[in-house]
Amino acid sequence: MGRYNGPLCRLCRAEGTKLFLKGKRCLSEKCGLDRRSYPPGQRGSRMFMRKSNYKLQLREKQKVKRFYGIEEKQFRHIFQKAVQKKGITGENLLRSLEMRLDNVLYRMNFAYSRSHARQLIRHGHLRVNGRKVSIPSYIVRIKDEISFGEKAEKNENIKTMLEDLKGLVDVPEWLVVDAEKFNGRINSAPTRQDVSLDVEEHLIVELYSK
Repeated sequence: MGRYNGPLCRLCRAEGTKLFLKGKRCLSEKCGLDRRSYPPGQRGSRMFMRKSNYKLQLREKQKVKRFYGIEEKQFRHIFQKAVQKKGITGENLLRSLEMRLDNVLYRMNFAYSRSHARQLIRHGHLRVNGRKVSIPSYIVRIKDEISFGEKAEKNENIKTMLEDLKGLVDVPEWLVVDAEKFNGRINSAPTRQDVSLDVEEHLIVELYSK
């Protein structure tokens, strides 16, 4: 299946939590989940079915995929790499997702959402250590410098956007951001506590271990 192109608020309602897919709207009173906190569908407000173990595991996987904007094939590839690393597989998975360039850009307050961050990256506006990177799934490393290119810095629309984004979300401690110069640095590796999504990652590990 291709990338989902339907209503984004429907995804938040399906998962029962905010996935922050629509930028500032998710933080306002117009948030679809705040207005209708029940699942989508004709019988959404009356659904109180007991969930099986498989359904619980599947929902956790779907929640993480939708939160970071990852498709199944790519998500499975990241999971397989997490299994091969030392440490707890679930935490390795979340750490790899957190250190994707599109997520880092969003966490630095340089994009309204992760999908918006992917658009900026694909258009060639981003630099990592001074070199243009146009791959949203690029994994950053500790001490990497993230900045905008010269053309982006002179673009009035982008400058206005960055001014509007200041302070939109809390910047985690593993990132250092200079809001005035519109650049940032990877200060350390993210920890489990730095993941802003409420997720039970061990259920994802159980699902893929079957």
